[in-house]
Amino acid sequence: MKRLFATLLLFISVCKSYADEGMWLPLLLGQQVYADMVKRGLKLTPAQLYDINKASVKDAIVIFGGGCTGEIVSNEGLIFTNHHCGYDAIATASSVEHNYLRDGFWAYNKSQEIPARGLSVQFLLKIEDVSEEISPALDGLSADERAKKQSELIATLNQKYSDVSKNIEARVSPLFKGNQFLVFVYQRYTDIRLVGTPPESIGKFGGDTDNWEWPRHTGDFSVFRVYAGKDGNPSAYAEGNVPLKPKYFLPVSIKGYKDGDYAMIFGYPGSTNRYESSYGIQLATEINNPSLVNLRDVRLKAMFGEMKKDPEVKLKLASMYAGVANYWKFYDGETKQLLKYRIYEKKQEEENKFIQWAKGKPEFENIFTEWSKVYSAWKPYAKHRVYLNEGILGSQLAKFTATLVKLESDMLKQGVDATVVKQGLEAADAARKNFLDAENKVSDQQILAATCRMFYNDIDKNQHPIGFYESIRSAYGDVKEAETYNKWAAAVFSNSMLLNDAKWQAFVARPNAATLQNDPAYIYAGGFVKNYTGKYDPFFQQFVLKNNDLGRLYLKGIMQMDPKRKMYPDATFTMRVSYGSVKSYTPRDAVKYDYVCTMKGVLEKYVPGDYEFDLPAKLVELAKKKDFGQYIDKHVNDLVVCFITNNDITGGNSGSPVIDGTGNLIGLAFDGNYEALSHKLAFDKDMNRTICVDIRYVLWCIDKLGGAANIISELKLVKQ
Repeated sequence: MKRLFATLLLFISVCKSYADEGMWLPLLLGQQVYADMVKRGLKLTPAQLYDINKASVKDAIVIFGGGCTGEIVSNEGLIFTNHHCGYDAIATASSVEHNYLRDGFWAYNKSQEIPARGLSVQFLLKIEDVSEEISPALDGLSADERAKKQSELIATLNQKYSDVSKNIEARVSPLFKGNQFLVFVYQRYTDIRLVGTPPESIGKFGGDTDNWEWPRHTGDFSVFRVYAGKDGNPSAYAEGNVPLKPKYFLPVSIKGYKDGDYAMIFGYPGSTNRYESSYGIQLATEINNPSLVNLRDVRLKAMFGEMKKDPEVKLKLASMYAGVANYWKFYDGETKQLLKYRIYEKKQEEENKFIQWAKGKPEFENIFTEWSKVYSAWKPYAKHRVYLNEGILGSQLAKFTATLVKLESDMLKQGVDATVVKQGLEAADAARKNFLDAENKVSDQQILAATCRMFYNDIDKNQHPIGFYESIRSAYGDVKEAETYNKWAAAVFSNSMLLNDAKWQAFVARPNAATLQNDPAYIYAGGFVKNYTGKYDPFFQQFVLKNNDLGRLYLKGIMQMDPKRKMYPDATFTMRVSYGSVKSYTPRDAVKYDYVCTMKGVLEKYVPGDYEFDLPAKLVELAKKKDFGQYIDKHVNDLVVCFITNNDITGGNSGSPVIDGTGNLIGLAFDGNYEALSHKLAFDKDMNRTICVDIRYVLWCIDKLGGAANIISELKLVKQ
């Protein structure tokens, strides 16, 4: 019980370093944190925020898909989330004839709602501290032994708390780098249907130009509904299913707010690493981030060049392009902010204090000596790993082809069961169909050529696959010239059986390893993957293992060195609440950004026919007439489109509800600001802002623009 008490005390006694920093577990806010929330404007009790026995705010918050947040906003299971979170489902439901990405979609009754196959949402049932069932068994183990034992114990607990018959899933999350363990228990619903989406020109207004920027004028929202069996339990899609009657749903406020008003965000932030070492910061800024940005830039240019030529290609590549673009700009901004604010040097200052404290303490005194060795051993191969994942496998042909490495291995094994090979071929055949459905050969051929050349130029020649570039030189010319790679890539696309149905079917009918090994796409992708996995991945696995263990020890030592230090756990895609205020800010001298932006700004940015700044004619017409109805903000005499808060969020919080002090929904979080893109590794208390779409703009788009008054009638509107 002593260990468990100490773990709980860690949460109960901590408070955030600054009023707006921290992603807090709603189960264990602690009196100091809760008191600060009340001081800032919260009117709800802790039990109204989180309770496992009675309905509370946490029951309205869902994991949407695999990496976003959504919120229940009606007693019929209606879900609001971001447009970019629903993007793949919207694109999948679309066709050239019914292009919902381009034109938008609104269901005017439930029979018109479109099943979103493969999409699911998860409701959090409860959180429990299971540290006492894990930590004692890990004491005294080496890093290797600890990692293995921890995985075994977590798997056992996940199974213990899960119930497949009820779609209940449990996931143990290590917090504070493995110094604490909580189990999160969810119930998954799989019958999700698309109810509405604005046109992409609204949902992605501003495109990549405005991404991560303020002011932002993007209507980043979409509407779905969760269905259940008639008994209210999870059910696979069936026509007889009914809208879920949720335990709790959020009222929707159209009252508005002012600068400084309380704002709270519930959701599922994906990951942060605020306790990263100086070594990790240096690796990110010098190698990992710049490499990723350069490689993604090449991929984006190739895709964009084809997307703007053809609406069908744009629709096909839209989801992939959006995903690549989002983090291309993020990691570029992260690097710049980390360097600008000297985060590496600040980390070193903290670590030097720790080193002095740790002298004479056997458990901690050698941490940084060992850490230096760990990074020195991995650093020569770090760029190789990024160039493989973001470059070589940035080509969709190469990415699919790389999945066939296991199939080759199975075919070469002596005495392998023929069933294994047969199953592998069936899986490969199904995966190939999916690959071809999404493939744009013209842009992918360009990506294949460009990234292969970048690997040759930027990666240590001693790490290249043996003989590969020599074979290109002998067949196509000087490996320093771009045209050589263009010729080679054209030959790969012309001759690979993976892009030829007749050749592929002949291979499936008479599979043999030699045919696969002689395929030009496999020679490329398979060669690079096997080169990395055979020679360099063992270094990476040791790096991860030792880095994680040293990080755990360092954080454990920090807690002992300064037991009163105010700390919070890194994000782990588990439910968190952050709080702060609607807040304007001054990013640089003589510049002040207001806390809202309006329809006036939308019209100012509007460029007819532009790829990023076009608008539907009806929106322009209504906006010019100022036909905003009950959604107008009387203070600015305009429709507020987006607003900013100083809440602490990260990826995964997309779609999270922004909630006022009395528990009403006022907006949806969808982005951060460029001046604080270091937030995964370092929170900036002055510059950090969360960009949110105002719920009144969401409702105006649904009501006035979409004519879907049926959706509005479901909501519990809170008015003046």
